Amino acid sequence: MTGEIMFLILTLCLWVGVYLLGRGIFAGIRLIFNAPGLDRSTLTKQLAVSSGLGGILLLVSSFMPKDLGRANPDSWIPIVWIYAPIPGWMLILAAVMLIWRLIQSKTALTAEERKSRFAASLIWAGVGVAGFLWLKGMSGQISILRGALPLHWPMVFGLAGLSVAAMVAMIFAEKTTAARGVAKKFTAQIALVVGAVIFSVPFVWLLTTSFKEERDLANTDGIVWVPLVQETYPYMDPEKPLYEASFEGHAVRVRKDSDTAGGKWLVEVERPYGLRGRRFEVPAGSLKEIPRDQKIWSGEVSGKLYTAFTVLDLEDGSRLVEVMQPAEMKGQRLTVTPDEVEPVRHQGLRWENYSDALEWMPLETGFGLAYLINTLWLAGMSVLGTVLSCSIVAYGFARLRFPGRDPLFFLMLMTMMLPGAVTMLPQFLIFTGLGWMDSLLPLWVPTFFASAFNVFLLKQFFSTIPMELEEAARIDGCGYWRTYWQIMLPLVKPAMAVIAIWTFMGAWNNFMGPLIYVNSPAKMPISYAMGLFASDRGTDQALMMAFATMSTVPVLLLFFFAQKYFIEGVQLSGMGGR
Repeated sequence: MTGEIMFLILTLCLWVGVYLLGRGIFAGIRLIFNAPGLDRSTLTKQLAVSSGLGGILLLVSSFMPKDLGRANPDSWIPIVWIYAPIPGWMLILAAVMLIWRLIQSKTALTAEERKSRFAASLIWAGVGVAGFLWLKGMSGQISILRGALPLHWPMVFGLAGLSVAAMVAMIFAEKTTAARGVAKKFTAQIALVVGAVIFSVPFVWLLTTSFKEERDLANTDGIVWVPLVQETYPYMDPEKPLYEASFEGHAVRVRKDSDTAGGKWLVEVERPYGLRGRRFEVPAGSLKEIPRDQKIWSGEVSGKLYTAFTVLDLEDGSRLVEVMQPAEMKGQRLTVTPDEVEPVRHQGLRWENYSDALEWMPLETGFGLAYLINTLWLAGMSVLGTVLSCSIVAYGFARLRFPGRDPLFFLMLMTMMLPGAVTMLPQFLIFTGLGWMDSLLPLWVPTFFASAFNVFLLKQFFSTIPMELEEAARIDGCGYWRTYWQIMLPLVKPAMAVIAIWTFMGAWNNFMGPLIYVNSPAKMPISYAMGLFASDRGTDQALMMAFATMSTVPVLLLFFFAQKYFIEGVQLSGMGGR
């Protein structure tokens, strides 16, 4: 048996033992509190089996040697992962299910059940053989990746205490609360909270990464959740002074390149990044010198600790620094290598990632503002057109009676069978003939002509509204338009809100449409800006996450303001007692 397989077995013993021991503790607490509906003999058996088997597995995993494949840390918990291609996972799943079905067949109560379980085990055996042959044919292999988590005993005891406290609270609520299902609801809420925390981890990572420095993005110690910011020092560089200037109406930071005729300077733009390298002439006296934000480092020389800021980054990778502290060394300049100093950092957020990300946008887009305006206009007009046109058409099909209504409705539904690739070229030719190319018109004008799915959805909602409401409106003198606007629309408001949300998200994330109909970068939406930024600066994770966060915030705000329409049950009849 190889070291990898032994490590896998012992790791499984550890975690299964922890689960069984926790199950036994839960059974013991239920016995102590005498929970309602308790079968003491069954629960005592469960306590004995779970605790005994869990204890044995923990002892086996603790005392058997586990080879990590490298130097073992002092205190650690083993973790393992299986890396395999698809046939490898098929083989693993088949092996697990085969063992499980064989155990079930041995513990079956009837001969018929035993026969069905055994037949299922044969099927899984066939699946395992097929996976093995497939894996062998493709010359694939199953790899076992060994890892370790640092063991902190205070954290272990704290988690164990919290788990026991949660078990006691659940059983106490089940025992003492008279209301039915309170303990079940409490457990469900805890599960929902845990699920929400787990599924929010990617968003938290996105948000925290957008505030990180580059050195924290690939940390060998794991993910850095709390961002750290390196301190800086405002330094007036006499050799490469930095100036503020104006270029085409934009505030820029420049450095002098050379003198020109007429008392002018030729300067080169350093910031913003989208204009970096641009050169232009300015009167020498119109420039205002500003300091550079130089990074601060700490190091040790001749047994003395010092802090210094960067004066110049040298070509060989070293840097020239000027000492700030201690006082007796202040002003001294040292040449140090990166491994001789450490950054002086404090907990904080690097807000500059957001401004730096916007600075990479093309100049004609106003540092991305044009993308936002275009997207808001596109999403707003799409929502307005979809809601108005679909509700009017759906109301007509649901309430008006006219010749050919049903055939027309079925004809409209048949258009849902046409793939988008089929209608793409005809639409392109139509919009080209109308002269709408290089504009947003082809993206939002069609929404004012209704879509089959949304019409079908709203028609079903309109059909559930009692006719008595419409008849009462007619008696009061309302025509079709007023009935539609004041009576019917408020009753289907939740359905329209859901359609509006779908439309908003579709327009916000539309990437293919702008690429087909729009040519000018200044007329593109945010989805195009995301693709452009990913192609140019996709390797800079912090800036990429900052730009992604800015493009996601409006959608998140939409969800928070309209989330009740996703979850609430809507009473559409409006009639008492119905």
